[in-house]
Amino acid sequence: MQLQYNSPVVLTYTFVCTVVLLISSFMPPVMSLFTVYPTMSLTNPVDYFRLFSHAIGHGDWSHLFGNFTLILLLGPMLEEKYGSANLLTMMFLTALITGILNVIFFSSGLLGASGIVFMMILLSSMTNLRQGRLPLTFLLVVVLFLGKEIVNIFQNNNISEFAHIVGGICGAVFGFMEGGSRK
Repeated sequence: MQLQYNSPVVLTYTFVCTVVLLISSFMPPVMSLFTVYPTMSLTNPVDYFRLFSHAIGHGDWSHLFGNFTLILLLGPMLEEKYGSANLLTMMFLTALITGILNVIFFSSGLLGASGIVFMMILLSSMTNLRQGRLPLTFLLVVVLFLGKEIVNIFQNNNISEFAHIVGGICGAVFGFMEGGSRK
């Protein structure tokens, strides 16, 4: 039996995030490149990089494992359905949108792939989208997802429920835009 690199975007993303966390374990200042901060200098090119690189950084191994358990479960199916280039674009846009909105609206830093995880959750619930039909599974995921995140907003937990919600919205928008199309 031969190993297959079956999902290049998802697997490469997984390996890059793992390597960044490993390197930051020995050189903590590295993580500053993978965290979007609440203030941004319009003249600093690194701040623009951080708007999407924050989705590569993770606070610890538990944070990384929690995100990539779902990314490795959902990502290959989505990559097969929408194609590698489309999925990479969706991931990039989700990270960029959450990064920009975090800078505009929040006074805390942001790092991790949670927005991308929730983008994949909502996008995967729309894989059966057909013209004129809305999957009941999509509606249930939205209700459960939004309900949980709204309840969690009121807890002091160091988790950006905002990034989860924005990621989910991105996944829903991408799903509607793609309309169940194939790569």
